[in-house]
Amino acid sequence: TRVMGTYGYCAPEYAMTGQLTLKSDVYSFGVVLLEIITGRKAIDNSKSAAEQNLVAWARPLFKDRRKFSQMADPMLQGQYPSRGLYQALAVAAMCVQEQANMRPVIADVVTALSYLASQRHDHNTQTVQNSRLSPGTPSRARRGR
Repeated sequence: TRVMGTYGYCAPEYAMTGQLTLKSDVYSFGVVLLEIITGRKAIDNSKSAAEQNLVAWARPLFKDRRKFSQMADPMLQGQYPSRGLYQALAVAAMCVQEQANMRPVIADVVTALSYLASQRHDHNTQTVQNSRLSPGTPSRARRGR
């Protein structure tokens, strides 16, 4: 079996065995989520060697919550709710776990991101407030579940 795919998005087990699983897709999704959060590419050869691979760069930062702000897209200029950043990074970190069996199923990722999307940010107090039916976030009933 020949491994096909875009370098930087392939799960480690797929790169080693050539076998795709649902957890391989979760890994790839985690890389895309990390790209969105950080504003970086999965692979960026213009960066220093230690920063070229997004997941390899992020892994040590996941271990220290005080470093999470270093992972936010600089284009946001610090204008984001810290709690939202922490939660989004937690989801991404779970998705890009080295071991496939440690990654969540995609349904759990969707649940976590749906919850995150339901949070309303108050720009005046820099806090996150829970919004049951945030605009643009359909309820489960309206989605047909």
